[in-house]
Amino acid sequence: MAFDGTWKIDRNENYEKFMEAMGIGMMKRKLGAHDNLKITIQQDGNKFIVKEASNFRNIELEFTLGVNFEYSLADGTELSGAWTLEGNKLVGTFTRKDNGKVLKAYREIVGDELVQTYVYEGVESKRFFKRG
Repeated sequence: MAFDGTWKIDRNENYEKFMEAMGIGMMKRKLGAHDNLKITIQQDGNKFIVKEASNFRNIELEFTLGVNFEYSLADGTELSGAWTLEGNKLVGTFTRKDNGKVLKAYREIVGDELVQTYVYEGVESKRFFKRG
C-alpha cells in the first residue's frame, strides 16, 4: 500500500506552536522539534502496524481502521481514538483523557513525501517525512 515503508522526518511547519497548544513545556518542545522521528508503516488490508523510533522512545502500535484504541504521546498525554481511511488519506480522531479535547491527525502521501498534519485547538502543524 502507499503508506508502507520507512519514513524519516525531514522538516516541520508550526510544530512548536502545536506542541505549545497541547500544553507541552518549552524544554520538551525544543527537544521534540529535533526528535529525529522515523516511522515504519505496514498495512495489511484494514490493519496497520506502525513503529515509531525517535530520540526519546521506540514504540510499536497495531490498529485496525475504525476501531478505537488507547495511545500515549511522547510527553505522556493519554489519548483514545481511531484512524479511518478517507480517500487516500488516513484520518485520526483522538480525544485527550485529561481534558476531553480533540486532536485530529492526518497522514497522506504528497509527491514523494508522507505529510502528517495535526490540528488541536485551532492550531495546525505539519511534519514532512521522506522515505528512508
